[in-house]
Amino acid sequence: MAGSTYGTLFTITTWGESHGAAIGVVIDGCPAGLSLSEKDIQSYLNRRKPGQNKFTTKRKESDRAEILSGTFEGKTTGTPVSILIKNEDQRSKDYGKIKDCYRPGHADYTFDAKYGFRDYRGGGRSSGRETIGRVAAGAVAAKLLKELGITVTAYTRSIGSIRIPYKEYHYEEITENPLYMPNNSYAEKASEYLEACMKNLDSSGGTVECMVTGMPAGIGEPVFQKLDAELAKALMSIGAVKGVEIGDGFKAAEAPGSANNDSFFSKNGNICKKTNHSGGILGGISDGSPILIRAAVKPTPSIAREQQTITNQKENTTIAITGRHDPVIVPRAVVVVEAMTALTLIDLLMRNTTSQLENLKAFYQGK
Repeated sequence: MAGSTYGTLFTITTWGESHGAAIGVVIDGCPAGLSLSEKDIQSYLNRRKPGQNKFTTKRKESDRAEILSGTFEGKTTGTPVSILIKNEDQRSKDYGKIKDCYRPGHADYTFDAKYGFRDYRGGGRSSGRETIGRVAAGAVAAKLLKELGITVTAYTRSIGSIRIPYKEYHYEEITENPLYMPNNSYAEKASEYLEACMKNLDSSGGTVECMVTGMPAGIGEPVFQKLDAELAKALMSIGAVKGVEIGDGFKAAEAPGSANNDSFFSKNGNICKKTNHSGGILGGISDGSPILIRAAVKPTPSIAREQQTITNQKENTTIAITGRHDPVIVPRAVVVVEAMTALTLIDLLMRNTTSQLENLKAFYQGK
């Protein structure tokens, strides 16, 4: 299987299946000297692990991170960092009744079409559990970014049609509710909506928004490897994500240029913008203002309501999926979006060190 590695200088390779012995990631290109412990990684994994509340799968996993290599005396050594997370609560028998069926909304059919074989136990590599490796690596990337004064913060902007207006954001409330929404009142409304979905044997989607602050201007390559293009690719690689917006996104298509353009002005010798419709990116390169990106997450496809499908022998049938499944993926996807954003940014920051001769002189000659 190709395509399990991401990045150019700061690279990650994820491995493992949903119902295998373990899941993990190997990080290559992490600079030596970064203070790193399993506690740093665990705080991120805890945000995506199952069994947190009534809106997540009841699968019980500690998702405990083990650093196998790449650190010594609490610091990275510059060698590959390998992180292992064991699977502890697989119930493969839950999938026995549907092993010959293609679940609507899942990758069962396309995986079979590509490989002629599939791991029906939770989807194998196409399972959302694959994102554990991304989150573990993202924790390392986020810590590197903090060393540079850059912060990445993701949160739930909407669940179904319940969307928080920007003027009512309270970022301090993100961790105060199970949906990771920056407004507790809207989180309560969204919770009521999700409970109705569950009673109707249905599920919901939503949007995750991510804000990056402290990003310097000049990061990103201007043609095929634009900052916004790389971020979009990173977020679209998350299984449940079906759309990405940056800045005003699709609303920009409805606005005249006079309203969409961000006017520049000088303040205390610094270049500033009066607005941020661009989402912090112009011409594929960061402009120094906060980066704002959104990911649209589809409803959980595993629902107990009866649906029409076919078997792998092309016979018509119906299916009602039982077992342990999230009625909404969005809250657990928040930290995955944050991780993929952090991984993309640190890789582009490293690549940017060769963009000007003065950068090389400063590094090698101390000028």
